Amino acid sequence: MMNNITDTVKHLIIINVVMFIGTLAIGGLAFGENTLFYDWFALHFPKNPAFQPWQIITHMFMHGGFMHILFNMFALWMFGTAVERQLGAKKFLFIYISAGLGAVLFQLGFYYFNFLPGYNELINSGLSNEMVVEMLNTGQTTANVNDTQLGILQNLFQIFHASMVGASGCIMGILAAFGMMNPDAKLMLIFLPVPIKAKYFIPGIILLDVISAITGQSFFSPSNTAYMAHIGGALTGFIIMWYWKKTQFNKNRWN
Repeated sequence: MMNNITDTVKHLIIINVVMFIGTLAIGGLAFGENTLFYDWFALHFPKNPAFQPWQIITHMFMHGGFMHILFNMFALWMFGTAVERQLGAKKFLFIYISAGLGAVLFQLGFYYFNFLPGYNELINSGLSNEMVVEMLNTGQTTANVNDTQLGILQNLFQIFHASMVGASGCIMGILAAFGMMNPDAKLMLIFLPVPIKAKYFIPGIILLDVISAITGQSFFSPSNTAYMAHIGGALTGFIIMWYWKKTQFNKNRWN
């Protein structure tokens, strides 16, 4: 089922590799001082001047390093090929992009949940939106900022400058779809070569992401991983597959 790569998966991998080469050639955070390509196409926090609407899509094809793209493209080949064969190209791509958008919704929602209380407190204390954005953008404060406001600004600074790249949210949606269609397929972690059925393995991976999002404790991924994006992508893939199965959606309808 997973031996030969399917067309849509192949094209997605090519796009991701081309974007990664662009990051290497024109600049990204992990590859030197020039971050032009990263600034254009990574997803930035919407209140940051670096944010652009197209980043909602383009960040799905960006990656922050060799291991990041290697693991994501391996997972895309391994699970995406199986899902595309079972659903067809159009429905596979629909889940892939929808999961990526679900990942954005969850991650930005998480950012805003943590950002807005402090931001509103600053506005209510007499600072204007322009002043707050300017200070967060430059990292420099004006003379009339008191210690309480300064503490809030410091707390908001990390969120304001947060950015997101990677196909992980899309792939989590594909992983959820794979698990729903192949619940008894046996999967293994590279460092834990024990076969576990997909219906247990995949919810377990998602549960670890939930724990990481709540506690900040990383299990298998870097500490700066956007865990809420993983959860949003997986939940989106699950909801779409649940709806299609519930309504007995004809898998050939879009192809």
